[in-house]
Amino acid sequence: MLHMLMVGLLWFSAVGCGLLAGLYFAFSAFIMTALGRIGQAAGIAAMNAINIAIVQSLFLPIFLTTTAASGALAVIALFRWGEPGAMAMVAGGVLYVLGMFVVTMIFNVPLNNALAAADPASPEAASLWARYLTDWTLWNHVRTVASTAACALFIAAIAAR
Repeated sequence: MLHMLMVGLLWFSAVGCGLLAGLYFAFSAFIMTALGRIGQAAGIAAMNAINIAIVQSLFLPIFLTTTAASGALAVIALFRWGEPGAMAMVAGGVLYVLGMFVVTMIFNVPLNNALAAADPASPEAASLWARYLTDWTLWNHVRTVASTAACALFIAAIAAR
Protein backbone atom coordinates (compact mmCIF):
# COMPACT_ATOMS: atom_id res chain seq x y z
CA MET A 1 0.00 0.00 0.00
CA LEU A 2 2.77 2.47 0.91
CA HIS A 3 4.57 1.53 -2.30
CA MET A 4 1.53 2.48 -4.38
CA LEU A 5 1.13 5.71 -2.43
CA MET A 6 4.78 6.61 -3.07
CA VAL A 7 4.49 5.88 -6.78
CA GLY A 8 1.31 7.99 -6.98
CA LEU A 9 2.95 10.84 -5.07
CA LEU A 10 6.02 10.63 -7.30
CA TRP A 11 3.94 10.89 -10.47
CA PHE A 12 1.78 13.66 -9.02
CA SER A 13 4.84 15.60 -7.84
CA ALA A 14 6.70 15.15 -11.12
CA VAL A 15 3.73 16.43 -13.11
CA GLY A 16 3.00 19.25 -10.64
CA CYS A 17 6.64 20.37 -10.60
CA GLY A 18 6.70 20.25 -14.38
CA LEU A 19 3.55 22.35 -14.70
CA LEU A 20 4.84 24.97 -12.31
CA ALA A 21 8.31 24.94 -13.86
CA GLY A 22 6.67 25.74 -17.20
CA LEU A 23 4.65 28.58 -15.71
CA TYR A 24 7.68 30.07 -13.97
CA PHE A 25 9.76 29.62 -17.12
CA ALA A 26 7.22 31.64 -19.12
CA PHE A 27 7.45 34.50 -16.62
CA SER A 28 11.26 34.37 -16.65
CA ALA A 29 11.61 33.96 -20.41
CA PHE A 30 9.19 36.57 -21.74
CA ILE A 31 6.25 37.68 -19.57
CA MET A 32 8.26 39.92 -17.23
CA THR A 33 10.20 41.36 -20.17
CA ALA A 34 6.92 42.17 -21.95
CA LEU A 35 5.45 43.74 -18.81
CA GLY A 36 8.57 45.88 -18.45
CA ARG A 37 8.13 47.16 -22.01
CA ILE A 38 4.53 48.36 -21.72
CA GLY A 39 5.16 51.16 -19.28
CA GLN A 40 5.10 51.47 -15.53
CA ALA A 41 1.37 52.02 -14.85
CA ALA A 42 0.25 49.44 -17.40
CA GLY A 43 2.85 46.93 -16.25
CA ILE A 44 1.90 47.32 -12.61
CA ALA A 45 -1.80 47.04 -13.43
CA ALA A 46 -1.21 43.92 -15.54
CA MET A 47 0.95 42.22 -12.91
CA ASN A 48 -1.55 43.04 -10.17
CA ALA A 49 -4.33 41.56 -12.33
CA ILE A 50 -2.23 38.43 -12.89
CA ASN A 51 -1.55 38.13 -9.15
CA ILE A 52 -5.27 38.31 -8.37
CA ALA A 53 -6.29 35.89 -11.11
CA ILE A 54 -3.59 33.32 -10.41
CA VAL A 55 -4.69 32.64 -6.83
CA GLN A 56 -8.29 32.23 -8.05
CA SER A 57 -7.28 29.62 -10.63
CA LEU A 58 -6.14 26.01 -10.56
CA PHE A 59 -2.65 27.33 -9.84
CA LEU A 60 -3.16 27.59 -6.08
CA PRO A 61 -4.37 24.01 -5.45
CA ILE A 62 -1.62 22.61 -7.68
CA PHE A 63 0.95 24.88 -5.99
CA LEU A 64 -0.10 23.77 -2.50
CA THR A 65 -0.67 20.06 -3.15
CA THR A 66 2.56 19.68 -5.10
CA THR A 67 4.41 21.29 -2.21
CA ALA A 68 2.74 18.97 0.31
CA ALA A 69 3.35 15.89 -1.84
CA SER A 70 6.99 16.83 -2.42
CA GLY A 71 7.57 17.38 1.29
CA ALA A 72 5.86 14.08 2.10
CA LEU A 73 8.05 12.26 -0.41
CA ALA A 74 11.20 13.68 1.18
CA VAL A 75 10.08 12.52 4.63
CA ILE A 76 8.96 9.08 3.44
CA ALA A 77 12.24 8.58 1.57
CA LEU A 78 14.24 9.34 4.71
CA PHE A 79 12.54 6.39 6.39
CA ARG A 80 13.08 4.19 3.33
CA TRP A 81 16.61 5.32 2.58
CA GLY A 82 17.82 1.94 1.33
CA GLU A 83 15.23 1.74 -1.45
CA PRO A 84 15.98 2.67 -5.06
CA GLY A 85 15.29 6.32 -5.80
CA ALA A 86 15.19 7.42 -2.16
CA MET A 87 18.03 9.89 -2.54
CA ALA A 88 16.36 11.46 -5.61
CA MET A 89 13.08 11.69 -3.69
CA VAL A 90 14.71 13.47 -0.76
CA ALA A 91 16.66 15.80 -3.03
CA GLY A 92 13.61 16.58 -5.18
CA GLY A 93 11.36 17.19 -2.20
CA VAL A 94 13.80 19.40 -0.33
CA LEU A 95 14.76 21.32 -3.47
CA TYR A 96 11.15 21.95 -4.39
CA VAL A 97 9.95 22.94 -0.93
CA LEU A 98 12.91 25.25 -0.30
CA GLY A 99 13.64 26.49 -3.82
CA MET A 100 10.05 26.98 -4.90
CA PHE A 101 7.70 27.24 -1.92
CA VAL A 102 9.95 28.98 0.61
CA VAL A 103 11.38 31.33 -2.04
CA THR A 104 7.83 32.20 -3.12
CA MET A 105 6.71 32.95 0.44
CA ILE A 106 9.82 34.90 1.49
CA PHE A 107 10.56 36.83 -1.70
CA ASN A 108 7.89 36.78 -4.42
CA VAL A 109 4.75 37.17 -2.28
CA PRO A 110 6.06 40.19 -0.32
CA LEU A 111 7.06 41.83 -3.60
CA ASN A 112 3.56 41.12 -4.96
CA ASN A 113 2.01 42.63 -1.84
CA ALA A 114 4.14 45.77 -2.12
CA LEU A 115 3.17 46.12 -5.76
CA ALA A 116 -0.53 45.69 -4.94
CA ALA A 117 -0.30 48.44 -2.30
CA ALA A 118 1.40 50.93 -4.62
CA ASP A 119 -0.29 53.70 -6.56
CA PRO A 120 0.83 52.94 -10.15
CA ALA A 121 0.85 56.65 -11.04
CA SER A 122 2.93 57.82 -8.07
CA PRO A 123 6.58 58.86 -8.39
CA GLU A 124 7.55 56.14 -5.87
CA ALA A 125 6.03 53.52 -8.14
CA ALA A 126 8.81 53.97 -10.69
CA SER A 127 11.53 52.76 -8.34
CA LEU A 128 9.24 50.05 -6.94
CA TRP A 129 8.44 48.78 -10.44
CA ALA A 130 12.11 48.79 -11.49
CA ARG A 131 13.07 46.86 -8.34
CA TYR A 132 10.10 44.53 -8.79
CA LEU A 133 11.08 43.67 -12.35
CA THR A 134 14.63 42.74 -11.35
CA ASP A 135 14.10 41.22 -7.89
CA TRP A 136 10.87 39.33 -8.58
CA THR A 137 12.30 37.95 -11.81
CA LEU A 138 15.54 36.88 -10.10
CA TRP A 139 13.62 34.90 -7.50
CA ASN A 140 11.36 33.54 -10.22
CA HIS A 141 14.48 32.19 -11.96
CA VAL A 142 15.28 30.35 -8.72
CA ARG A 143 11.75 28.90 -8.66
CA THR A 144 12.07 27.86 -12.30
CA VAL A 145 15.34 26.03 -11.74
CA ALA A 146 14.17 24.42 -8.48
CA SER A 147 10.89 23.22 -10.01
CA THR A 148 12.61 21.87 -13.12
CA ALA A 149 15.31 20.08 -11.12
CA ALA A 150 12.74 18.64 -8.70
CA CYS A 151 10.70 17.35 -11.64
CA ALA A 152 13.80 15.67 -13.06
CA LEU A 153 14.68 14.17 -9.67
CA PHE A 154 11.17 12.77 -9.23
CA ILE A 155 11.33 11.26 -12.72
CA ALA A 156 14.72 9.74 -11.80
CA ALA A 157 13.14 8.27 -8.64
CA ILE A 158 10.32 6.80 -10.73
CA ALA A 159 12.85 5.29 -13.15
CA ALA A 160 14.89 3.84 -10.25
CA ARG A 161 11.85 2.06 -8.83
